[in-house]
Amino acid sequence: MRGADNGSPDSLDQATKEFVAARPQLFGIAYRVLGSAAEAEDVVQEAWMRWQNTDRADVQEPAAFLATITTRLAINVTQSARVRREAYVGPWLPEPVDTSADPQLGAERAEALDLAVLLLLEKLNPVERAAYVLREAFDYAYARIADIVETSEANARQLVSRARRHLTAERREPVDSAEHRRFLEVFLAAAQNGRLSVLEEVLTEDVVSYADGGGMRGASRIPVVGIAHVSRYLVAFAPRFWPGSEVRWTEANGRPAILVTADGNPVALLSADVSARGIERLMWVLTPAKLARYAASLDG
Repeated sequence: MRGADNGSPDSLDQATKEFVAARPQLFGIAYRVLGSAAEAEDVVQEAWMRWQNTDRADVQEPAAFLATITTRLAINVTQSARVRREAYVGPWLPEPVDTSADPQLGAERAEALDLAVLLLLEKLNPVERAAYVLREAFDYAYARIADIVETSEANARQLVSRARRHLTAERREPVDSAEHRRFLEVFLAAAQNGRLSVLEEVLTEDVVSYADGGGMRGASRIPVVGIAHVSRYLVAFAPRFWPGSEVRWTEANGRPAILVTADGNPVALLSADVSARGIERLMWVLTPAKLARYAASLDG
């Protein structure tokens, strides 16, 4: 009897319902661990394939079982993705996602979702990253995290603690969304008009500008660091970049962002990391594939 009806229409229908109910959380876990919506979709699809072939009669908690499969798959993909990202031309940025419909992206809390946080999490090993995501965004108990990442409960606590320390050391407390938008509005006007003095007022001394262009012409292949270099860089490319373009305020990863289009086609998504000091990081997503997926999600 055990698992004998897994292939029946009723059994598959129930399995589908359970998977669909869990899917937002599964995508939310995979996306945070991977920093890529495309890779997260692949992981969720693989989890669905495995769920269909599982002896589901033995599964007491389908959502927990699916979360375990998804997390372990995401950890494995992260390990191989790191090799590809090391060969990536220029800075690699996490793929932005539209969170206007689901502000928490399938989680208990909207943690580990900000693009700046995802970028910093890239410096952690995959297991640390997964443990942090499960705890901070999904509020999993340490015993449950330990079971998923196959370690002890004490080590699971250590994994999360190390991740927290890393983020605290690397990032200042962000401002709220209203203040974030205010800084971006001032920045946008100054950048479009090449107003160096205003840029220097809103950028922090140690600001970093990342341009993810995947090697495309015109995108800086190294991060631009420091207020003097970043502000002059912005002024220099303003006459080539902004004329003829349109800007659309949008939301990416829970924060106000700016989608830049030309002739109706997306050419850049600008996100920022903003503290009370000012703009700490500028993140320009220029890669066509990432932009196309993000723009399609807005219009979908």
